[in-house]
Amino acid sequence: MNDSRDVLERASAIAGIDAGGARLLRVGSNTVYRLQASVIARISRPGADAGHVRRTVAVARWLESAGYPAVRLADVDQPVVIDGQAVTFWQAVSDDSDQYASVAEVAEVLLRLHQLTAPAELHLPELAPFANAQKRIESNTWLTPDDRAFLLAMLTQMQAAYAGLQFTLPPGVIHGDASIGNVLRDTDGHPVVIDLDGFAVGPREWDVALTAIYYDSFGWHTRREYQDFVRVYGYDIMTWPGYPVMRAVREFLMVTWVIQKAPEAGPAAAEAAKRIAALRTGASRQDWQPY
Repeated sequence: MNDSRDVLERASAIAGIDAGGARLLRVGSNTVYRLQASVIARISRPGADAGHVRRTVAVARWLESAGYPAVRLADVDQPVVIDGQAVTFWQAVSDDSDQYASVAEVAEVLLRLHQLTAPAELHLPELAPFANAQKRIESNTWLTPDDRAFLLAMLTQMQAAYAGLQFTLPPGVIHGDASIGNVLRDTDGHPVVIDLDGFAVGPREWDVALTAIYYDSFGWHTRREYQDFVRVYGYDIMTWPGYPVMRAVREFLMVTWVIQKAPEAGPAAAEAAKRIAALRTGASRQDWQPY
């Protein structure tokens, strides 16, 4: 945290933003701070691709020009790169603690997103579902050799299963992580999409699947909420023959994500161990906790 605080202060000074009183919000793929001036700062992990961050900035500017309800950039020249870490500054969505949108509102903004066509100059990449999975597994110091071998073997299985999917929705712009955790309400109560890092071109089923899995696998949404999602979006992915494979792939990738945090904290390690055991045994995912 101390290193990220130093990076934050140096980047803020370059951007002309006051970092005094910065409050750490979370540490994940990015380290996120809230600044006193209603600004959110996101700091990439060391060695992250600065070009990827620049594309995220370009995505945000495109969405603003299209009038799409997404988080807006702060009015500074960015990203600011400090010792290999890219820092971006965003307008806070609300003045107080984050409030998640409803599942129906998630469907509404997702449907609007899927109706957009990205400009060619944005150079959105093709979705690469497994791009980070092998590195996450092979470089992880917390995994036992047996767990590492199991996850690598399962990765091969998941890649083959995904390659055999036949999609029904037209491909196009996708968010990449279109869960309720990435749709917040602004100060006027309107839904706003955040976390634009995963924008890509790919099957729309990739986005739609998360709400179904949150209901079907984890019990994080009620049946009524899922029915609201289907009604608003206009498609029930659970009727698609490829849904079980998509569900298995997304659950597997959620495991590869949480193992990154396992060396850092006891609760994350316990969650990672529980998830790996569930993959091995086919146990219920109803006791998985959001991360």
